[in-house]
Amino acid sequence: MTALAERDWRLIRDEPRDGATQMALEEIAARTALENGIRTVRTYSWEPSTLSLGYRQDAETVDWGFCEREGIDVTRRQTGGGGIYHDRFADISYTIVAPAGEVPGNLMDCYELFCEPILEAFDRMGVDAAFASAEQDAIYQPSCYLRDINPAHDIVAPVDADDEAKKISGNAQYRQRDVVIQHGSISYALEPRKHVGVFDTELEESTFTDRVTSIRDEAGIDRDDAVAAIGNSLRDWCDAAESTWEDDELEAARDLADRKFGADGWVRNREVIETETQ
Repeated sequence: MTALAERDWRLIRDEPRDGATQMALEEIAARTALENGIRTVRTYSWEPSTLSLGYRQDAETVDWGFCEREGIDVTRRQTGGGGIYHDRFADISYTIVAPAGEVPGNLMDCYELFCEPILEAFDRMGVDAAFASAEQDAIYQPSCYLRDINPAHDIVAPVDADDEAKKISGNAQYRQRDVVIQHGSISYALEPRKHVGVFDTELEESTFTDRVTSIRDEAGIDRDDAVAAIGNSLRDWCDAAESTWEDDELEAARDLADRKFGADGWVRNREVIETETQ
């Protein structure tokens, strides 16, 4: 397999965008990888704060009234798992996009490869983090951060806490047009009231804080420094060039966000409006 750094990669330190557009940009990046031979790594945040549902998650698990009152958008991811509340300040997200033929075909091996820069970023920030050493049972299945902790793709801290370590990052993959897309949520800070409030259930805030930790709690660094560390680690991992989205990519993402990721049919029922341009 050709070394990652021998391919053409770009790093996009993205600006805050709404959830539908952020999800659409991943599919556009997949198209760019196939058609233009440019692979993408990026960091991003969500504005407004957004609840992203897992692909098969039941919309009835959402407290829609709470989300409306708090100004929280709702979208649906292409990846499975539970919902994730992406707070504008407390969440840092990233994406890696590469042709499937250039990365391991085995899912677990691909997770291990794609999480290398995330684990390296934690190390640079002074966060003692690693893949979970043991499974932890689910507390509340519809919430990604409260589901069972899986050693294959969940990152926890501190490492020496063993099976008492808390989740700090969740990561997931999917394939789109022969491209592997991995995205992940990294907890910079904790917003337990909103993390539990977006779900239509009675959960104590302590349920969340007992299971989840954050970069700020573990290392005490500023958010901007944390975002920079994650971006720099992604860049160094694949020798990516600093870049931005092309205008046609942004236009295509806005169109895809309108007819898919921001559409009520997709968010509530996974329905996609087919068009000639899709």
